[in-house]
Amino acid sequence: MKLQLAVDRVSIEKAIEIIAEAEKYIDIVEIGTSLIKDFGLLSVQKIRQAFPEKIILADIKTNDEAEYEFSAVYRAGADIATVLGAASLETIKICQNIARQFKKKYMIDLLETSTEKQITLKQFSDGILCVHLPSDKKTGLESLISNTLSHIKDFPTLSVAGGINVDNIENIKKANFDIAIIGGAITKSDNIMESAKKFKLLMEEI
Repeated sequence: MKLQLAVDRVSIEKAIEIIAEAEKYIDIVEIGTSLIKDFGLLSVQKIRQAFPEKIILADIKTNDEAEYEFSAVYRAGADIATVLGAASLETIKICQNIARQFKKKYMIDLLETSTEKQITLKQFSDGILCVHLPSDKKTGLESLISNTLSHIKDFPTLSVAGGINVDNIENIKKANFDIAIIGGAITKSDNIMESAKKFKLLMEEI
């Protein structure tokens, strides 16, 4: 399971500091939605410059204007861009096509999507489906995982986000996700490097 570090609600400079501390133990750098909203594509460009070898995901949560947004964020240096699963199938298909043109990857965020929509999204088998507990909900990650995986568990690449901590990472491992997306449990800790290391070790334990 890969560790994706979500960095958000800080300056670009602070984001780079946080990533540098955790870099050794993370597989994917996520430039969070709020960071991109605050600083635009400059956040992607600066973080790409600082970490040229890292896989970078830009959490732009595209809902429309797919060709423009995906093209722009890939040109800025992102390896993966996100689209909302709640978007139209036409929009998601455009994201898929742009990703293919740029030879990049895309993630579909299942935030607040229905069971029916999630099943429909299984057609995008070259993408990543993200089971995502909304930040505003605070609790219920494990029940969300159970309910969602009951009908998409055979999807090739699955990620999970929202409220992951050291107490539930074992259950997330058992669910066989490919990517665990962790934010505040690492970025808000007293020792970012040690927290990232701890999560990585827990994820790698057999």
